Amino acid sequence: MAETEMEFRTRVDLPRLSRPLSAGDESVFLGSCFAEHIGARFASYGLPTLYNPVGTLYNPLSIWQVVSRAVGLRSAVGSELPLFEHDGQWYCWLANTKLKADSREGCAELMSSALRRLAEALSRARYLFITLGTNVCYRLQESGQPVTNCHRQPDRLFREEALSVSQCAETLLRVVEAVTALNADIRVLLSVSPYRYRKYTFHGSQLAKSTLLLAVDEVCRRRAEVCTYLPIYEIFVDELRDYRFYAADMLHPSEVAVDYVWQRFVAACTDASFQAYLRQQEPVRRAAPNP
Repeated sequence: MAETEMEFRTRVDLPRLSRPLSAGDESVFLGSCFAEHIGARFASYGLPTLYNPVGTLYNPLSIWQVVSRAVGLRSAVGSELPLFEHDGQWYCWLANTKLKADSREGCAELMSSALRRLAEALSRARYLFITLGTNVCYRLQESGQPVTNCHRQPDRLFREEALSVSQCAETLLRVVEAVTALNADIRVLLSVSPYRYRKYTFHGSQLAKSTLLLAVDEVCRRRAEVCTYLPIYEIFVDELRDYRFYAADMLHPSEVAVDYVWQRFVAACTDASFQAYLRQQEPVRRAAPNP
């Protein structure tokens, strides 16, 4: 009797897309730092990609704030942007700290330019990848304006809010409606980041992930013709369940883990032309200063 080969791990399967990515397809990545990891990997191969043009977006409400402004962009949005000044520099509550300028006008132009790039990319993209990190969002105490980044400002300026499953789902559905109204051909791939939020306690982090998973499942059921769930979170929790796949802080995925997810994604979600292009470009990518 032949012995059955033992495999000491649980393998998580990624869905086979009915319309896999081809080498010439444009993609947009929005969301957590994991979206930036994969988006940067696309860009490193010279693939047409835009990722997080205003910085990391952690929750559904932040993504909606940015997408809604991008797709509804008019000729003069600068004066309407939530801008503020700190220590002689101007920032936007919808962007990260790197987007700054010496003047209000300069900051508004930087933000408007980023939103225009996003709108243009979404209008051409075949796929929008959204990776969610948490259901926790922050609003300015004074106005109730949601912020995507607190810019290390005093805690007293903000109030914390945990979005419910229904709030997350409805917000994501609005994102889907907005991008498909702009580009009827676009498809949305949703995932949940494996990053663990120690600041909310590990139990709180798990509750946030559970909320997001339920919300994303609802969105994928209601918009099955557009949305697909990529089980990136499950690959880390169920397949790569070892701290060697985390960075030194034991919270972020390691480079090895990102490589593994990339390989799995390429095998499951791209076509032969995409994979041939990657093989052709690999020597060029490795020769670059920062592959």
